[in-house]
Amino acid sequence: MKDRVIIIAEAGVNHNGNLEKAIKLIDVAAKAGADFVKFQTFSSKRLVTKQAQKAAYQSENTLLKESQFEMLRQLEIPLDWYPKLLQRCDEKGIDFLSTGFDIQSIDFLDQLGQKFFKVPSGEITHKSLLRKIAQKKRPVIISTGMATMPEINAAVEIFLQEGLTKEEITILHCTTAYPTPLNEVNLKAMKTIEHEFGIDVGYSDHTLGTSVAIAAVGLGAKLIEKHFTLDKNLSGPDHNASLEPDELIYMVKSIREVTRAISGTGKKTPTLAEIENKKIIRKSLCYVKSFEKGNKLKEEDFIALRPEGGISPMQIDDLLGKSLKQPVNQFQEVKLNDFI
Repeated sequence: MKDRVIIIAEAGVNHNGNLEKAIKLIDVAAKAGADFVKFQTFSSKRLVTKQAQKAAYQSENTLLKESQFEMLRQLEIPLDWYPKLLQRCDEKGIDFLSTGFDIQSIDFLDQLGQKFFKVPSGEITHKSLLRKIAQKKRPVIISTGMATMPEINAAVEIFLQEGLTKEEITILHCTTAYPTPLNEVNLKAMKTIEHEFGIDVGYSDHTLGTSVAIAAVGLGAKLIEKHFTLDKNLSGPDHNASLEPDELIYMVKSIREVTRAISGTGKKTPTLAEIENKKIIRKSLCYVKSFEKGNKLKEEDFIALRPEGGISPMQIDDLLGKSLKQPVNQFQEVKLNDFI
């Protein structure tokens, strides 16, 4: 993941239990140029109790009377969808990824052969699940919403103990709030995580718009995850905090541009384009007016004018008090052999 920012377009549960919408989400992610389109794989009965209430953000755009269990049950991906989703990803040239929320789902996704495993923020303290993922011996992405540094460390240690290297782990800074207020983003925490663990970091973005995700790349994020939807006005828990197709296209384009802009050696030296422009934009010393032979010149007798090619204005002190050995014209370029 070191040479390119990985962009995960998070379809999540924004398919609303509709296969046609899921297929369209793949198409949108591929058109935008994302590297992965990600869904969520879970069984409601292995995820939440029937009595559990919904989070406030989940209630805002779903039926008020239904429980979290009832809401999630409608958003499960049936097993017979997966071959169709994988086929569509192959056709569109985008990699498939899904987050598993229980041990059985991890085994199922392992059989699908996906390239990475993703630990969602809510499962970072689920030791059995972390061990199961670690035993698959594939690169892992860990989201850290709601987590403390000791909790992140405990999760990372499980993967290291199972034989994964730090190069196979990416930690995503994340704030579990939908949408995340800007004053709760705390983007600098991403750098703290990077410094503490010596592991690649990224950002799982739940803010509105694209600015924070793009800023995270400027701060060194190697991976960006962002929810997207076909339409923010659809009913469902995550649509409000998701990008619409045009916004996703803009975000991906911007991230690719920022990535190019921050690449390089880090050394401050003129670029090839600057070397050419320097000849035109830098200045040379010229005479402010015509002078006769024998004149001793003062600082105000010189003027710096474009283009470069003669004596640099930085060398003006070397010429002060020297006498001309020949007449010179106004705006004539100064030469060392003009002087005695």
